[in-house]
Amino acid sequence: MARISDWEGHIGRRLKLRDLHVFFTVIQSGSMAKAAAHLRVSPPAVSQIIADLEHALGVSLFDRSSQGVEPTSYGRALLKGGAAAFDDLKQTIKEIEFLADPTTGEVRIGCPETVAAILPPIIQRLYQRYPGVTVHVSDAVAPTLDLPQIRDRSLDLALVRVAGLPSRHQLAEDLNVELLFRDEAVIVTGANSPWARRRKVDLAELAKELWILPPETSLNSVIVKEAFRASGLDPPKISLVTFSVQLRANLLASGQFITVFPRSMMLLYAEHMALKVLPVKLRGAQEWPVVIVTLKGRTLNPVARLFIDQVRAAVKLLAPNDAFRSQEVR
Repeated sequence: MARISDWEGHIGRRLKLRDLHVFFTVIQSGSMAKAAAHLRVSPPAVSQIIADLEHALGVSLFDRSSQGVEPTSYGRALLKGGAAAFDDLKQTIKEIEFLADPTTGEVRIGCPETVAAILPPIIQRLYQRYPGVTVHVSDAVAPTLDLPQIRDRSLDLALVRVAGLPSRHQLAEDLNVELLFRDEAVIVTGANSPWARRRKVDLAELAKELWILPPETSLNSVIVKEAFRASGLDPPKISLVTFSVQLRANLLASGQFITVFPRSMMLLYAEHMALKVLPVKLRGAQEWPVVIVTLKGRTLNPVARLFIDQVRAAVKLLAPNDAFRSQEVR
C-alpha cells in the first residue's frame, strides 16, 4: 500500500470523486451489476473503476462471491473516511451557496415530539430573516445519547432530553453535547377537569385516575413511577399507552385523563391547548435536561449554525433563571 509520503504522486492524482461515488454505490447495492444499473453504466466499467481504486490503494476493498460483494476491513475504513470527506465537501458547497444567496439552504434536525413542540417560535424567527431556507424535522429519541443518525450524518443536529444530567453519562468521544436548559416533568390535565380547579393536589389522590403515558421504558413513565414510589405509593394503572402528543392533548381536553408533559411545552401551549398543570411535586424525579448534540469535527452548514443560534436565544425565554442553561458538556 502507498505510504502517506506518496500521497501527492501516487494516490492524490489517481483518486477521483467519481471513483468514491462508484465505490459507495457498490456498497449500497451489494453488487457490481446493481451498482452499474443504478449508475446507468456497464458492469465492466464499474468493475474497472473498483479495480483501479484497489490498485491505487494497494488493498482489496471487496470480498467477491456469486451472491455479490461485501466490503473488507479496508473497504469499511474507506467508507467511513470517504463518507466524512464527501459530507465535509457537501457542507462546504452549501456554505458557498449560502454566501452567494443567504435566503437558501437547509438543516436536518432530529428530536422527540415533545421537544418539537418548542420549535415553532424558533423556526418562525429563522424564517423572518431567511424565508427561503428549508428545515427538516424527524423523530429522534436518545435518553442515553446514542444517536446513529448523527454519526451517519443523516442529521445535522439533534435536540433531545436525557435521563439525568449529561455529565452523568459516559459520553461518546465523537459527539459534542451542549446543555441547553433543565426541563422538568409536570402532571397535566384538561382545563375543564375538576382537578384543574384545585389549588392543592396530593399525588395519592391521582392514583386511580385515567392515566395516559408513553411506553413504560420512556422517561415520562419512569418519572411517574419513581414519583409514586418515592411517596410510598404503588404506580397508577395506565389506561392508554402512546407517544402521541396530539392524542394525549385531545383526550385531556375531555377532562377525564391525566398525563405528564414537559414544563417547557406547557409554558408555550397550556392555554392554547386548554390544559392545566396541576400543583403536584413529583418527588424523586430525576433531572430531565434538554441538550443539543452534534458530531465532533463535522463542519456544520450555515443554516444549521443559524438554527442553533436561534435555539440558544429561545432558551433564554424558556428558562431565564436556569443555572444549567447553554453549557457545553464537551
